[in-house]
Amino acid sequence: MMTETLGIHELWLFILSGLLLNVTPGPDTAYILGRSIQFGWRGGVAAVIGICCGCLVHVFGAAIGLSALLMASSTAFAVLKLVGAAYLLLTGIQMLLSRPQPIAEAAAVTETSLSRVFWQGALTNVLNPKVALFFLAFLPQFVAADSSHKTLAFLALGMIFISTGTLWCLGIAAFAARAAGRIRRSANVMAWINRMLGGLFVYLGIRVAMLEAR
Repeated sequence: MMTETLGIHELWLFILSGLLLNVTPGPDTAYILGRSIQFGWRGGVAAVIGICCGCLVHVFGAAIGLSALLMASSTAFAVLKLVGAAYLLLTGIQMLLSRPQPIAEAAAVTETSLSRVFWQGALTNVLNPKVALFFLAFLPQFVAADSSHKTLAFLALGMIFISTGTLWCLGIAAFAARAAGRIRRSANVMAWINRMLGGLFVYLGIRVAMLEAR
């Protein structure tokens, strides 16, 4: 089998573990829910794709050794941590200070907001060194130490993890978008959702700033 050739073992356990990790509520789930309520199905999909692209960057990083560099170099880790924390805090503060928009205006900016939703989801993951260290710690558990194809094995496992996570997150987006039709008609409720997401970004920024390399 291909997995045996790559040195991947206990694939069933990896898939089960990945599913359990993906269905556990966390910041990504909260972000997808918030954007799905705000912008409907398309906003939820933009959030999901952004988050998954951010994870994909870390999967490639783990495969080619960038994550190992972050763990080994305190300087590289500190730089990424500070850049990530600054981005999250700035974005969060901007969202916290946002004002309610008239319903017609809010609907008009939906199209242009989708790219922002995508990039916020992507950069939240790309600039979080904790995500990089997670993949570095998780993926090697299922690859044989003597495998001569570790890079391909990491990529294969990472794609499986991201694929299952994407399906789950798309389900969350569809559910939230379908259930939030009435909520989107209230500018005040939409503003508070935006502020709650801003608070989430600030929280993540503080967590990233306090993160220490292991």
